[in-house]
Amino acid sequence: MNNQINEKQILEAVMKVLGENKNHKPQNNNTSILTESSKNGDLIDITEIDLRKELLIDHPQNGEMYLRLKGRTPARLGIGKAGPRYKTSTMLRIRADLAAARDAVQTMVSPEFIDDLKLPVVKTKAEDKAQYLLRPDLGRIFDEENTKIMKERLKQNPDVQIVIGDGLSSTAIEANIREILPALEQGLRSFGVDPGTPVFVEYSRVGAGDFIAEAVGAKLVLILIGERPGVASSESMSCYMTYNPKVGMMESGRTVISNIHQHGTPPSEAGAHIAELVNTMLREKKSGVDLVVDSNKTTVC
Repeated sequence: MNNQINEKQILEAVMKVLGENKNHKPQNNNTSILTESSKNGDLIDITEIDLRKELLIDHPQNGEMYLRLKGRTPARLGIGKAGPRYKTSTMLRIRADLAAARDAVQTMVSPEFIDDLKLPVVKTKAEDKAQYLLRPDLGRIFDEENTKIMKERLKQNPDVQIVIGDGLSSTAIEANIREILPALEQGLRSFGVDPGTPVFVEYSRVGAGDFIAEAVGAKLVLILIGERPGVASSESMSCYMTYNPKVGMMESGRTVISNIHQHGTPPSEAGAHIAELVNTMLREKKSGVDLVVDSNKTTVC
């Protein structure tokens, strides 16, 4: 009899709790991600949602503090769950971000964007995107025709040769170059450094900058290049700087600033920092592991 009473009491308690939860409204209702429509009836673009400001945990103990922590990282924190699985909105966002990353690798920088830059354009020996991905070595060398363009259209013997390479993310180049290039050139000139003639390179690997620098006789080369994208960002760009660049040199001779994008190091801020680093390298005549820099003062230790 006692067992029957206990089972009945337990069942009543469970049903009571379930009833309370049914009437409880979550503190943070994000299900509207999939149902919210604009005035014309179209679903919102899920990729436009700022993940740092979105909390998908039901009934958070301290949602405000959690959002403050989320604001410091692009990591997918506080996404909640549906049983042991992702929520539908989270899964759709991951798939959308993965698609954007694939597009960044497979697509080319648009001809209109390149024309707007008004820069000389050269192409490595890679014939197309597929060959570029399969043969990294071809993304570092040029044929005679493109070498001739370098010698005729680029300033010879500059302090610095600026190279813009599409790399593994065309999206990164289109998102950042217009902002970083003016800040970089202005910063270099403020130090009395000759930035030479910037050049755009199609199907570019980092080593392409060494070839160009040798062709024009630059003391230092810096290449702004789209980095391999991931689901966190398809717009990340890096800057590789090399003093006394030579074709076939060791990668340890380069200094790099990575994660240049609006949610990482902002392009304009990166441009000013790169200019200061380049000035230090020219003064010390070294880069890469040979150069030890105080990140707070950008001076050699």
